[in-house]
Amino acid sequence: MRNQPKLIINNLSQSFWQEQEVIKNISVEIFEGEIVSIIGPSGCGKSTLFNIISGILTQNNGIIKINGKEEKNRQGKFGYMFQEPLLFPWLKVLENVMLGYEVKGLEKNQAKIKALDLLKNFDLFEYANLYPDALSGGMKQKTALLRTIAFNSSLLLLDEPFGSLDAITRSSLHLYLLEIWKKLKLTIIFTTHDIREAIFLSDRIYVLSKKPARIINCIKVDLPRPRKIKDLVSPEFVKLEAKLIKLLE
Repeated sequence: MRNQPKLIINNLSQSFWQEQEVIKNISVEIFEGEIVSIIGPSGCGKSTLFNIISGILTQNNGIIKINGKEEKNRQGKFGYMFQEPLLFPWLKVLENVMLGYEVKGLEKNQAKIKALDLLKNFDLFEYANLYPDALSGGMKQKTALLRTIAFNSSLLLLDEPFGSLDAITRSSLHLYLLEIWKKLKLTIIFTTHDIREAIFLSDRIYVLSKKPARIINCIKVDLPRPRKIKDLVSPEFVKLEAKLIKLLE
């Protein structure tokens, strides 16, 4: 029997001023340890949905529960990573990651110990004393991801975090994210325009319609884990890709 969902979104709707609805009656369940992707046409409201989930915006209608409890004040309940890394250029890699722990309330010495441990465990220790402008795009995103985890290692919202990267770098970041997810037992909600990215990373994929966004399907990804690059050309993968392309037509 499956456990209670870690995150429940029930009948969420949102409109702005006199505009038509942006989001309409969205209901989602996310279980602990899952990676769930949300895909949909450009401009359909994926980022608005994330801003509501995280508490940046307040929904017009609907209920959001975390661990079975309704949460109206959700700021600080999620680690939220954007498409751009948004690293502070005057802080070194170590200091940027420390910031996640410090915002959470840890003293500087504790934050440094924990940040160094995170950098050691996930292959960024040698870059600890570099400033962001010395990093490649992929390294910046790795640093931003670890800072997000430092802020909240329970629930992560990743809003198209690899969208600006080239295909080779993006593939390496997929494997990097999956390694971290497995070791730290994270729960991740991920938005993307890339169908192949969604399939490769996810346990399930919610498909949104054009604005006003509503859920038109939820697809279970039955590919075995751990995922490998060769899975991208497997018959099962190609079949899922064709199904999702059809849903988005």
